[in-house]
Amino acid sequence: MKLKALYAIACAILSLGLAGRGRLNSRPTPEHKGGSQEAILAVLCTQQEAWNRSDLVSFMKGYWNSPQVTFAGSSGITRGWETVLARYRAHYPDRQAMGHLEFSDLEIHPLGREAALVLGRWHLKRASDEMGGIFTLVFQRFPEGWRIVHDHTSADEKAR
Repeated sequence: MKLKALYAIACAILSLGLAGRGRLNSRPTPEHKGGSQEAILAVLCTQQEAWNRSDLVSFMKGYWNSPQVTFAGSSGITRGWETVLARYRAHYPDRQAMGHLEFSDLEIHPLGREAALVLGRWHLKRASDEMGGIFTLVFQRFPEGWRIVHDHTSADEKAR
């Protein structure tokens, strides 16, 4: 419950900061504001906000921009930042298909100083339907900040 509250507060603070500045890149990096947990939550919050603006390129900034990044889902494993972006574009071609995304039940488990495992749930509400599921993310710390190096996302029938 504490992590859920921290995530909500982080999203609210980032939203206020973004509204005042107007640009994502103009705010200080999360690493300068606190620890690794807060920085990872900030990445997820920024991704959620980007998705809800139908901005897939900004959503993808949470991923390591490398041919080595991986996404595993029901259709198999996708490798490479550009390929993962193309996958998202194919599955979510417009605002209507993207709907409104929310992350919940987040758990962050450090894997040392430079990596972390994140578990959570996702819920997507669209005009025509709702869907949801679970995800496992592996984050790694890079000079530019925390980025997702592996994403395993699954749909969950009970979330629909």
